[in-house]
This record gives sequence, C-alpha cells and structure tokens, in this order.
Amino acid sequence: MADAFDVVIIGSGPGGYVAAIRAGQLGLKTAIVERDKRLGGTCLLRGCIPAKSLLWTAELWSHIREAAEFGIDLKNPVVNWAQAQKHKEKVVSKGAAGVEYLMKKNKVTVLKGHGRIPAKGKVEVAGESGKQVYDARNVIIATGSVPKSLPFVPVDHKRVVNSDSILELAKIPASLIVLGAGAVGVEFASLFNHVGSETTIVEMLPHLLPIEDEDASKELEKWFRRRKIEQVLGAAVEKVEPTSGAVKVTVKVGNETRTLEAEMVLSAIGRSPVTQEIGLENTKVKLDRGFIQVDEMMRTAEANVYAIGDVVPTEMLAHVASAEGIVAVEHIAGKNPPAVNHDRVPNATYCYPEVASVGLTEKKAKERGYEVKTGIFPFSAITKAAMSNETFGMAKIVSEKKYDEVLGIHLVGPHATELLAEACVGLKLETTTEELARTVHAHPTLSEVIHEAAELTLGHPIHI
Repeated sequence: MADAFDVVIIGSGPGGYVAAIRAGQLGLKTAIVERDKRLGGTCLLRGCIPAKSLLWTAELWSHIREAAEFGIDLKNPVVNWAQAQKHKEKVVSKGAAGVEYLMKKNKVTVLKGHGRIPAKGKVEVAGESGKQVYDARNVIIATGSVPKSLPFVPVDHKRVVNSDSILELAKIPASLIVLGAGAVGVEFASLFNHVGSETTIVEMLPHLLPIEDEDASKELEKWFRRRKIEQVLGAAVEKVEPTSGAVKVTVKVGNETRTLEAEMVLSAIGRSPVTQEIGLENTKVKLDRGFIQVDEMMRTAEANVYAIGDVVPTEMLAHVASAEGIVAVEHIAGKNPPAVNHDRVPNATYCYPEVASVGLTEKKAKERGYEVKTGIFPFSAITKAAMSNETFGMAKIVSEKKYDEVLGIHLVGPHATELLAEACVGLKLETTTEELARTVHAHPTLSEVIHEAAELTLGHPIHI
C-alpha cells in the first residue's frame, strides 16, 4: 500500500515547491509530484531565471560598449553567445539543485512522474516504473502554465519560436519580430536588440506593457525608440508565414495592412493554464476559461483540493504563486492566514530600462473613485544615475488627496526592480506621501528618486 500524506502538491514550480517547504515546516507529511527531470517549474527551468540570466549578459554588453566613457579602454569586445548560454544553464542547474536540497531539508517526499487526481483523496503518479496511487488528505494543484498558441502563428521552434524555445537558440538572429508587448515580449525585444538583432515589437493595444501606468509605458516607448526598437502598436496580427530564409508577418494597423519580415518571430502572446489531464473531471473543481476557480484561501469547489499559481485567475507571476502556496498550506494547517492582497502585488519587467510597479495606476485609482494627486520625477536629476550614464526613466507616485495615502508607485529606469522593494513595504504599511518624503534617503543613491517623487507630489520638489 502506498504512503498516505497530509498534503500532496502537483507541480514543483515556485508555487508548488514553496508550498511544500512551508508544509514541511508546519510538520505536515508532504509529497510533491513533478514530471520534469528537475524541480523548479517554468520559472526556474524555462522562464524567469534563464531569461534574466541572458538579460544580464545583454545589459552587461551595453555597459561594455560604453566603457570608454568611464575611462576603461577595451579592445574589440564581442558577445560569446555560447558562453552566455553556458552561464544561463549553470544558474538554472544551481537553482534546481537548491530546490532538491530544500525538499530534503524539509522532509518532503519527491514523486517523479505525471500527477493526476483519480478519485477523492487520491493522487496517481505515472512515472517510469508505472503508476502508483497515494492517499492525500489534501491536494494542492500547482501545475502552472505553458505558452499560448494561436492557429495563425505556426510555432515550429525554428523560424517561429515561443518563450521556451527562444531560450535555447544556438545563435543570435539577425532580425527578430516579437508578437506581444507584455513583460515577456519587451524583455526578449530588449535582450536581442542589445546583442545585435534588428528588433520589432508588434502589440494589439496602444502601448507597450499595457497593464502598467500609461506614463510608465510611454516612458519605456521613448527609450525603446532611442534604442531603435521599432514598435508597431494598435496592430492586429493577421498572418505569420515562415519561409526558408525568413518569416513574413502581416498586420493590420487601423485601415492599413503592413507586411513585416525578419529572420525569426517570437510568439509572446500570453500563457495558458495547465488544467487538462490532471483528473479534474473526477472532482467538483470548477473551471472558467480554463482557469480553476478558488476562494481567498485558494480552496476549490472540491473539499480539501486547493489550487495556486498560473492555474488560477490571478497574476501569472512566480511571487504570486509562492504567496498563494503559503496561504493554502497555512489554511490546511489551521493557521488562518491573511489572503493575498492583489492590489499590493509587484510587477517587475527586466528590459532595459527596467519597469517596476506596485499598487494602482492613475487610471485605476480614478476608476475606483479616488481623487488623486501624482508626481513624476526623472532619473536625469539623480546624481547616482549620472555616474553610470543611466539618466533615463522616472518615478511616478499616485496618491489620494483626502488622507495622502500612497496608492501606487511606478518606476522606469536603472535597477527599478530592486528599488521597488521600498514601494512594496510602503504600500503594505499604508504609507502617506508625506511619510515617504520625510524618510531620509542615503545620498547618492538611485532610491532618492522615490523620495524626490514624493516631494514633487506634495508640491515642493527639491532637485528639480
């Protein structure tokens, strides 16, 4: 007879493995099921981590090309793409080994194979040695997502690639068309533009990063234009035709039909939840457009079955999956955890310049009935940014007038994704704009941009 577990987690991405660690810490007998050879899920193996490794190579290359400006003479530097790929794999392998170690440390049983729910309180694992059924008092579905496909975008992983296969390219394409200007699209456009590809972004909506504050999107568009990244916005893709030497993309912008051509096309049009072939038909779990419906404690309509991460209709972000995993496990353990506050979920996009935000955009704040005040302060007035010749971008604060509470902070610029931490803490503690302005920031630092934006929002900017 197979083992019985307090909780079995299907999927070992940042939702699943973090849930397993927390379950182990709480003394629950825990198993995690993974069909990949390595643990870590999309984020570690095919998403966030490998992409950011290559983005760092690209950003470093951009600094090296400017090295003479800073008094460093370099002769004939080149991009060694093969070595960049080796470094990426080293980072991924180290991360995967780290997840394996954490499973052992927290006494989590790792079950290799395809997991599904065959009946109430059961999890079946189909592995290399056959099928085994385990008793599970609770199940957490954390099966993640895969790149979305469209019938008129024929992904062949050669000429037309997706966000998985572009990470494995053996050489840098001479030219690249990116379909979709969400975080994935702008990151890869930024990466390949830096390392020499002639790059074009096609987006159906009017702006890059359409979920961001409009001022942040416009700021990124401005700097992408300076980097000669072509942007075709408000464009509907009608046809993608691979040929022997190129790919033709037909788009419609208003009443105009345009044909674009490049060596390679990246389909970055979103992701789809993995909710098929995991036994949901044997449960009362409810789906909506492929996503599993859950309550604030991540419970599904089936008793003792939870779902977290990309399979539920919340933000498809690794840190959201992790937070949801902790909520689910702590609820299973009877800890009465607070629900994830989705108004406080940070967004981080690792293009160059970086884009980062937390809280409400100006538009959303107004839609919710707030009377808002805003302030936008440029990095060009920050001395630390001038030292590295990165005087691009800005910080924007969205506050409400009555109580001065900060509703959102939006950043475009150098190391914006790191600077965002202060904003996350500020919003969590319901800070006011005046409290931000009266927080003494070290000088010279990039973080002064948030302090200055607060002063500007209050009507008395210091350094501009």
